Amino acid sequence: MADGGKIPKSRARRTAKIGGLAASQALRQAGTMATNVARSKEGRDAALERRHMEAAEQIVTALGTMKGAAMKVGQVLSFLDTGLIPPEHRDEFQRKLAALRDSAPTVTFKEMRKVIESDLGGPLSEFFSEFNEVPIAAASIGQVYRARLAQDGREVAVKVQYPGVAAAVRADLQNLGMILRLARRIAPGLDPKAIGDEIRLRIEEELDYELEAQNQRSLARIYRGHPFILVPQVVGELSREKVLVSEFVEGIGFEEVKDYPQEQRDRLGEILFRFYFGCLYRHHQFSGDPHPGNSMLLNDGRVAFFDFGLFKRMPAAAVELEIQVARAVIEGDTQTIMRLGTEVGFFPEPEHFDPDRVLEHFRAATAWYTVDEVVSLTPELATQVMIDMSDPRSEYFGQLRHESAPPDHIFGRRMEVLTLAVISQLRAHGNFHRIAREWFYGDEPVTELGRQEAAFYADNG
Repeated sequence: MADGGKIPKSRARRTAKIGGLAASQALRQAGTMATNVARSKEGRDAALERRHMEAAEQIVTALGTMKGAAMKVGQVLSFLDTGLIPPEHRDEFQRKLAALRDSAPTVTFKEMRKVIESDLGGPLSEFFSEFNEVPIAAASIGQVYRARLAQDGREVAVKVQYPGVAAAVRADLQNLGMILRLARRIAPGLDPKAIGDEIRLRIEEELDYELEAQNQRSLARIYRGHPFILVPQVVGELSREKVLVSEFVEGIGFEEVKDYPQEQRDRLGEILFRFYFGCLYRHHQFSGDPHPGNSMLLNDGRVAFFDFGLFKRMPAAAVELEIQVARAVIEGDTQTIMRLGTEVGFFPEPEHFDPDRVLEHFRAATAWYTVDEVVSLTPELATQVMIDMSDPRSEYFGQLRHESAPPDHIFGRRMEVLTLAVISQLRAHGNFHRIAREWFYGDEPVTELGRQEAAFYADNG
């Protein structure tokens, strides 16, 4: 790790780095616009696309040199994903983005132990009879260890925040506006202030493991006794701002499951869909970070879900709005789509939008669960959806660059596209529309998992 193993906290260094990028992008954009006057339409489109590609690559490169919030922002900005990059550059860009997402500070256990003992208020041996000093997982702001409680011998997972990372994150958050202004060159309809406020709030919450413990405890309570979903129980008395202790579970990782027979992958795909989408539409709260590393197949067939730091609670009215829009897309009701979109500010100047074209665009992004047919979800399909949602090469880009997504719904869309990306890695088959109708229309389930889940909710009121 840079700087002799310490997480850099200097806002000045970060500001200079990002500010320089913003200035260079502004000059490039101005140069492109001036030159475009003498270009053909095809030439103008190609030049603008190159600028977008360069902006995306430069943002990821800048974020990758930092720790703290810049790394988290790189995870949150879902439109900076592989769908933005032409096929000939995709492998290299995907490698950069993967390195950014997976990068973590190198911190000795001696330093991590100090965090644990300081937060818990006593020596490690007072709380744990065994503690494996080798982490079993690493994330952007912390590491996870396996241990055994001194009190009752239970095996637990202990999530510990890196020392100094909170200060680094807060320093980066001061520069978030500059990063988003760079991003706006890709998506002009983006509202940097509104989106920045939402991202700041979500990331500030993610720094507080006590809040994450509350999120996890809430979902663990909802899914206690569920036939195929497990959210590990939190050990509340040992969970603090920088330490989170929860039930330890062991199972099969995502990479291994990807090689399972089709039927088993289809089942797992349905469970992932039911968990992430069901949390939003049934429970009005959901994890904002669907990721292959945040779920695990257990030996009894259940799937365990982890990591609830990036979390969103939605007002009932906002969820109802999402459901009304989904119904309108399914039913081809352009009038309702335009009315609802205008009311919430999604269409800032509705007279500039063609309702039929808007419906086409919405269907392109959601057909995998709004069209009543069995679909095969593949990485190629997920990439196309991502392109249709945000890419300058999308046939809808002239329209979508003028849309303005309400901040309250940004994380819902992020959850949606990342859930698709995860399920597509399984190459799962299924009629996801029929499952979604359980939430959108109150339909009876048509799958065995759906019937099991319906019985669970009937028994639990």
